[in-house]
Amino acid sequence: MHHFAVSPPKSPFSSNGCSQFSLFPQNPDPVRFHSFYTYSSKTHKFSVFNCKGIEVSVLNHRSNSTNSGNGSLRSERLKSVGAKDIDIATLGNLCVDIVLNVPQLPPTSFQERKAYMEQLSSSPPDKRYWEAGGMCNTAIAAARLGLHCVAIGHVGNEIYGKFLLDVLHEEGVGMVGISEDLDAVDSHSVAYETLLCWVLVDPLQRHGFCSRADFSKEPAFSWINSLTEEVKVAIKRSKVLFVNGYGFDEFSPSLLVSALKYAVEVGTSVFFDPGPRGKSLSTGTPEEQMALSEFLKMSDVLLLTSDEAEALTGIGNPILAGQELLKRSSRTKWVTVKMGCKGSILITLSSISCAPAFKVKIIDTVGCGDSYVAAVVFGFVHKMPMVHTLAFANAVGAATAMGCGAGRNVATLDRVKELILAGDLNEADEFWKEFLNDFSDDQEITLLSRMLVNGGMVRLNQLSLHNVFPELLSKLTPSEVEGVLHSRLGLH
Repeated sequence: MHHFAVSPPKSPFSSNGCSQFSLFPQNPDPVRFHSFYTYSSKTHKFSVFNCKGIEVSVLNHRSNSTNSGNGSLRSERLKSVGAKDIDIATLGNLCVDIVLNVPQLPPTSFQERKAYMEQLSSSPPDKRYWEAGGMCNTAIAAARLGLHCVAIGHVGNEIYGKFLLDVLHEEGVGMVGISEDLDAVDSHSVAYETLLCWVLVDPLQRHGFCSRADFSKEPAFSWINSLTEEVKVAIKRSKVLFVNGYGFDEFSPSLLVSALKYAVEVGTSVFFDPGPRGKSLSTGTPEEQMALSEFLKMSDVLLLTSDEAEALTGIGNPILAGQELLKRSSRTKWVTVKMGCKGSILITLSSISCAPAFKVKIIDTVGCGDSYVAAVVFGFVHKMPMVHTLAFANAVGAATAMGCGAGRNVATLDRVKELILAGDLNEADEFWKEFLNDFSDDQEITLLSRMLVNGGMVRLNQLSLHNVFPELLSKLTPSEVEGVLHSRLGLH
């Protein structure tokens, strides 16, 4: 969920001088991996199955009347889970974006903004302005890249919740409900409803975000206090659990930390993107500060912008900030930092990898960072070289920027492949060489370039995109067409 903001997020691609246009959703043809579920608003039950032959979950929103026999059965089921057949499970931040053009962005004062949002919420806007938002962006992007994905979270049983379930179903994303104790809240109350995020766009194409979570001191779903057995099964079966800072707008710090610790316990890698919430969490309640510290220390992969890395470490240089975050953790393997139009970097204890941005015509930056995460997960679970992972993530983020809005408008695999084949990178070799010049000889430094340049830094491992992209495309493209791709790239 988004706290009120005006400036658009940074994205790892170059605008090439192009401006942004209207945000209203379009509907490109997605690459779909269908899943199936049934849903009943009366019984609050639904089941999810993946058509690739993997049962994602059978979910029932129960009350505390569950007997000990059923509890034992569910515990046995949890113990029996073995194979990690889900690539990524996202946790929380499932919302519906309502994207509207407005004459001006909301007022800044708390009460005026609250009244503004209540006026917007007084009647449902036309459905053509609805879009799946928040963590749905990452989940949909992951599914389109071919990853098996489930979304763990809460949606209500009203029209918005049904819309969100329909979208996830159509995109091949499984749904695992996190709420079990319906005695704790009235299912017809505001506290149970699906979160809405109003995405407001002024004539200058600046974005403002607001939701009911912005006006409460408590998380939106503070009544959810523990992980259900179904959620634990989903986490245990997943290779990656992804959490972002907006999850704190929905769930208590203790619930999120319990998910983090359970993932570590069962060998599931944790990806954490603090986002803009990282700064406020670092100065928030003692519970929020503790939870942020736990995620920064225990996550396997941290994903940030350069501004967020500086906010969390006080260090302006993104590489030094990433190295500081690695030093503070005993588990973190990767720190990725998005550097806007320059590209992105990936830091480990022994290496630095850098990939410049792709040049694209920007339509909208919403959802680019979320799509980028999906691509980093793809590289991680497929054990791709780090610079290949960065190049792929930059391409996926850039492909999303070429569409209008997020949700069903995030990158498609075909569009990503087209960008990779075009290979139009932001020419910034001199920037990167100067940027990397101060780092020690004991670190392996890899830079992706459009072409190799003689006379560079002695310790710089400079890779041409002509050498990287065929291997990258082979992960995405059937082997029978690899020869055609090599030909188009000028390789023999």
